[in-house]
Amino acid sequence: MTPAENAPRILIADDQEDVLESLRLLLKPEAFVVETADSPERVLAAVRDRDFDAALIDLNYARDTTSGSEGLELLSRLQALDSTMPVVVMTAWGSVELAVKAVQSGARDFVEKPWDNERLLLILRTQVELCRALRRGQRLEAENIALRVGESPTLIATSPAMEPVLELIAKVGPSDANVLVTGEHGTGKEVVARRLHSVSGRAEAPLVTVNVGGLPEGVFASELFGHVKGAFTDAKGDRIGRFEMADGGTLFLDEIANVPFDQQGKLLRTLEIGELERVGSSKTRAVDVRILSATNADLATEVTEGRFREDLLFRLNTVEIRIPPLRERPEDIPVLAMHFLGRVAHKYRKEINGFDEAAMSSLRRHAWPGNVRELAHVVERAVLMADGDMIRADHLGLTQAPREAAQSVDDMSLEEVERALISKAMRRFDGNVSRAAEALGLSRSALYRRLEKYRL
Repeated sequence: MTPAENAPRILIADDQEDVLESLRLLLKPEAFVVETADSPERVLAAVRDRDFDAALIDLNYARDTTSGSEGLELLSRLQALDSTMPVVVMTAWGSVELAVKAVQSGARDFVEKPWDNERLLLILRTQVELCRALRRGQRLEAENIALRVGESPTLIATSPAMEPVLELIAKVGPSDANVLVTGEHGTGKEVVARRLHSVSGRAEAPLVTVNVGGLPEGVFASELFGHVKGAFTDAKGDRIGRFEMADGGTLFLDEIANVPFDQQGKLLRTLEIGELERVGSSKTRAVDVRILSATNADLATEVTEGRFREDLLFRLNTVEIRIPPLRERPEDIPVLAMHFLGRVAHKYRKEINGFDEAAMSSLRRHAWPGNVRELAHVVERAVLMADGDMIRADHLGLTQAPREAAQSVDDMSLEEVERALISKAMRRFDGNVSRAAEALGLSRSALYRRLEKYRL
């Protein structure tokens, strides 16, 4: 951002041109960017269109020159539009009572005409700093909620099947290209996204992750684009969305196939022009965001069947990175297992050195319908069950034959039957959640909940 772009933006409102000109001249040496308006209507129009760091408004206009009612009404409407923008009021006819009323109504300070130049400048400088601090605080608070903060991404890939993945990360990671990461459920698509961000020029900026599949349709726009106070029943205040949180950094849209069709156009527009509008606002805000997205669905099929916009797909997959399922990269199973063992043993403060031969053989033979995520859960269970310094086969809980259920349905609980059916469906459709859900008679969200429940 250039110095000019970072200069404080001040909005001045008065119905007298000589007053506006005097204030322009006063503020020019301060390097403020000054915009003026001569009526409440023009003030509101300006604030709807642009962000300001402070507003200096007269309390009296042509309709009423003494009571301040116009200015107080304008003050209220400005607060509704942007609760973070400080408003300083001024009047040539004001009394102490009117000034107090304005402050009680939300004004940050007041000045009387003719004003004292030094006092006016001090007030504006102070309010600009407070405004910027408040907005930074709101952004940081939102980021603390939304960001996935943790250790550097660990992408374990020693198998030949993962070589193309590593090559593509090395080639496109440093760029700003949008990348679509595809692969079955649990293959590590988020890990790849985090690695892409970590090797990019945006690595020091935020990486904001949002699971699109986990968003109820009614809050999608609010979560991604933000909202203003009063936009809907529960909108008690302004809130920035994930795009603004990620400004200057990277936004990772997981389960991108689940974007509601009626919202795909709005998402596409933001990706194309780098601008958005919060829900309930007509003010356009510029954002600089790199988009990484992921899905286990066949987006080409989704386009053909009318559930996903083709132009949005083109915008998302400048480059596509496919992650092979764990069964196609068996060389990685022992390495991944040892990696998870070290992490989980440390977490639970247990001294475990590794897997015995039978346990490792069992890991190698398993089909892993839940891929790397399932392996991580199996290892965690084994660490909890272990009573010595080695993981045995019985600690793993992989009691069934790898690809066929050895246990009779008559001997299984309802949950065991459900888990077996889901595992079978996931293997049948190569981890495609949409197709598996359809075959099982479940919604995608219902199947996701069960996959998490059974750690598949």
